Amino acid sequence: MDKANIAKSLGEEFLTWLWFKSEEQSGLFTLEGESFALYFSGKVVVEGGEGESLEKTICSGEMSELAEAKQGLKRGKKVTQAKLRFEQDSFTWQMQVKGEDFSFSQLKTPKIEMRLEEGEGDEGRFLEKMYLIEKCLGFFWELYKEFLELRFSERWKEEKNKISNWIAKE
Repeated sequence: MDKANIAKSLGEEFLTWLWFKSEEQSGLFTLEGESFALYFSGKVVVEGGEGESLEKTICSGEMSELAEAKQGLKRGKKVTQAKLRFEQDSFTWQMQVKGEDFSFSQLKTPKIEMRLEEGEGDEGRFLEKMYLIEKCLGFFWELYKEFLELRFSERWKEEKNKISNWIAKE
């Protein structure tokens, strides 16, 4: 298996694991001493097979139960794309991520105050926006780090069984 296929496979495993963990923990995570919530929201793409036998299921809708995508997991498909919603305190971020190369799109940060106070420049708003983007990506990469530590440990077999049981239960 070449590097691109290994990365794609790991990305798909990560997104599948992330969906499982999100549901198992009711969306609640604590990493590096910070608590936040993560939900699969609005769109999930699952794929299985290769070439002409490639099957893709796309589930979307803000209030979607993502049941068709879960059925795809039962048939051996993996999560290849997902729309994620992160929440911390009163802040909400959303982004679409592809498992194949971790390309992000549609990143929405919490709203920032657009009205300038007297003597205030645009750089403050810019820096706040950059901080919010960094915060969201920080949550994502910390989750990936946790996944990799688990994935390459002795505990992975047990975790994989839990994921299989979660998929079978759906």
